[in-house]
Amino acid sequence: MQQRTYEVMFIVRPDLVDEEIDKLVSTMESHATNAGAVVKNIEKMGKRRLAYLVRRFSDGFYILLTLEADGKAIHEVERRLRVSEPVIKFLTVRIDEEQKRLDKIKQLRSTKVKRSTAEPAPAPTPEAVAPAATA
Repeated sequence: MQQRTYEVMFIVRPDLVDEEIDKLVSTMESHATNAGAVVKNIEKMGKRRLAYLVRRFSDGFYILLTLEADGKAIHEVERRLRVSEPVIKFLTVRIDEEQKRLDKIKQLRSTKVKRSTAEPAPAPTPEAVAPAATA
């Protein structure tokens, strides 16, 4: 099956201490690896205010996992997040298509930059500008 890149953002209850959050993150990482996913990055984004109440919480601790996996592995990670009591909300987004598009744009821009630096536009001379202004 094809490996794709996903971002899994999940929000943990704000009343958890750092050790419990670290334990939860390492557990999720091991579940993802056991399901066949490759963990590319883990980013703890810290405690933030939620836009609306979620399970009576107004704050949450945000964690972002970047995974390379197939659909079955992502399904298993989402199942684990769903049954994990400290996780109050999660969202999975596939980012490989977006990354491909951004890389293509970056490549196009780099070729345009090379062209523009190769041929600088000639600056208008004062003699060429003066007759146009008096006419």
